[in-house]
Amino acid sequence: MNNDQPISVVIVDDHPLYRYGLKALLEKTESVRVVGEATSGVEALSMVHDLKPNLVLMDIGLPGSTGIETTKTLVGRYPQTSVVIVTVASDKDDLLAAIRAGARGFMLKEADSTEIHLAIQIASLGGLAFDSRASEWIIDHLAKPPTSFKPFPELTDREREVLELIASGQANAAIARELKLSVKTVRNYVSRIFAKLHIADRTTAAVHARRAGLGR
Repeated sequence: MNNDQPISVVIVDDHPLYRYGLKALLEKTESVRVVGEATSGVEALSMVHDLKPNLVLMDIGLPGSTGIETTKTLVGRYPQTSVVIVTVASDKDDLLAAIRAGARGFMLKEADSTEIHLAIQIASLGGLAFDSRASEWIIDHLAKPPTSFKPFPELTDREREVLELIASGQANAAIARELKLSVKTVRNYVSRIFAKLHIADRTTAAVHARRAGLGR
């Protein structure tokens, strides 16, 4: 990247007010230029293909393909574009999944403007950037001893927790209440579980989970 040029950024988020606010925040400095805004994973991939931005700020809870899935595809197709996750979801499993997908940063939407600008600068240069909360999660994860084998190792701990509740017959609304999540977030988890396990419905998911010893 030419250091004399501003960092070109695409914002991917399905909430228009947040996109507007984030764009206004970023464009207060001449070092960043927002070149596009996308509302879904499909739109994000098309926009990155056309615009070739230096960096994408990606939400996780997108309609259709999640931000994690979109990040994995984007990084594979356009390795010259860095991805920083900016999300409201305060979940360590999402952080780990984002890193595995190739994201170069992870920020909560509560991060201040200084943290976001710093993350953009670091990630655009190929470094890794995390806000203070995400950094604490990483330290905590690395400090823990290895755990014993768990069923469905391709799932995150949170996804496995959701699958166990599906196996127990709970609907999305009940799962959301128990785990203190939004129904939309639970739907996203369910979609990711189905995709990772190559299944199409809750009944099949429950059968698989019970065979593996999950469920109450």
